[in-house]
Amino acid sequence: MSAPPQHLAAVDLGSNSFRMLVGKAAQSPHGTQIYPLDSLREAVRLGAGLDENKNLTEESQQRALAALRRFGDRLRQFHPERVRAVATNAVRVAKNAPAFLERAQRALGFPIEVIAGREEARLVYIGAAHSVAPADGNRLVVDIGGGSTEFIIGAGLEPRMMESLYIGCVSMSREFFPAGRVDEQRMKSAELAARREVQIIARNFRKAGWAAAVGSSGTARALADILAGSQLNDAGAGLGITRAGLRRLRKIYVQAQDLNSLRMPGLKPDRIPVAAGGLAIMLAVFEELGLKAMEATDAGLRLGVLYDLLGREQHQDMRALTVQQFMHRYGVDARQAARVEHIALRLLQQMDPLANPQRRQALGWAAQLHEVGLSISHSAYHKHSAYIVGNADMPGFSRSEQAAMAEMLLCHGGKLKKLGALSGPGLDLRALLALRLAVLLARNRRDVELDGLSLQPGPHGVSGSRIQADTRWLRASPLTQYSLEQEVAEWQRVGLDLQLQLGA
Repeated sequence: MSAPPQHLAAVDLGSNSFRMLVGKAAQSPHGTQIYPLDSLREAVRLGAGLDENKNLTEESQQRALAALRRFGDRLRQFHPERVRAVATNAVRVAKNAPAFLERAQRALGFPIEVIAGREEARLVYIGAAHSVAPADGNRLVVDIGGGSTEFIIGAGLEPRMMESLYIGCVSMSREFFPAGRVDEQRMKSAELAARREVQIIARNFRKAGWAAAVGSSGTARALADILAGSQLNDAGAGLGITRAGLRRLRKIYVQAQDLNSLRMPGLKPDRIPVAAGGLAIMLAVFEELGLKAMEATDAGLRLGVLYDLLGREQHQDMRALTVQQFMHRYGVDARQAARVEHIALRLLQQMDPLANPQRRQALGWAAQLHEVGLSISHSAYHKHSAYIVGNADMPGFSRSEQAAMAEMLLCHGGKLKKLGALSGPGLDLRALLALRLAVLLARNRRDVELDGLSLQPGPHGVSGSRIQADTRWLRASPLTQYSLEQEVAEWQRVGLDLQLQLGA
């Protein structure tokens, strides 16, 4: 029995905790809303498992895999398109991340995307904005995670400024509060270290301004619970986080010396190892941004992932908007991009009639962006296109999606000998062939009549495939015939037996 079609699931492989959220999409007077149905959280502490060489230890990987197997069991009935799993800072920085991700995906049973810091910030804002009351003007959202802290200013449901800093409650606690030991000097040093990082963005954020501030996810929610449970906020300050309350909590932590022996309402045992680091970062945020109080919500990345997943299903995919924005920013010839996309998708359909929508979508975006590098130089523009797409912040795209598209753009022109040097998991060679042929056929930047050409698949991907061309059709364009002959020779040079077959 499969999960109901309106159910969606998000998995967050955080540096401190792994979390899963199952939600139900339903119509409301305000549009489609997601209502949480089920959630799981496990304190994996993946960030604490990074050794001195930035490799995840086997022990930390085993904790992660065990948690993911349990999550996978809960999600077994879900269709893959209704589950999105994302990994954040600990996996972003781990040198052995590729090997870990292979094991992690087997354990979970679904693909796992490594998302960049600003993409994490975007999703955090979407989740937080959907969980709090509407506010007039800008809203500041701060999410202190295990390995990074995200800062976002937005209006309504739309993020406008996004930054991600490499400070988190796990990394800060490991460096300054080993084994839960706290004293005045350690706390002061941790606060100063955090303030130095926040200073990088503070001026621009304060200049933009905000009418309301929200702390999202684990650290903010835990601090709000502690402040409320121990009545550390000033009377009438509500149940959020206040500067006065944080300063009183700071004093309690310093006096305790060892947080493992501290018992106070709201301080859960599994948060003790990261409590001091989270407090130091939040104090720095309040001081550098001039905050007096903020609301706290448990929602954040996971809920944002669900809304983003819902948007993809409702044809409001952020990735499509990002592609359009990049085309505008880099002055891409939209008619030429559409021409190449049309040809490429038609050729892929001939080679692989069962190509899934994701493959067609990825090829379409690569076709639309293949000329972004022309804004830098016509010479070797495919290299510039690949660099831009591989390194820019592209909201909605995961790192792996960007890397795959960058490889496609790098190989869509020029020699194919670079195929063997690519570091990724492997190109979709049929899609690459379709893109290269589309660019070749549309090189005169006019609409192309393809009735005289077809692409027949081989038994082994590109190898054994045939470009079938009508002789009379080719006779009208000798440059196209020459280019096709050169393309066939290029594939044969890398050991793939592509053939050009002429007919009546």
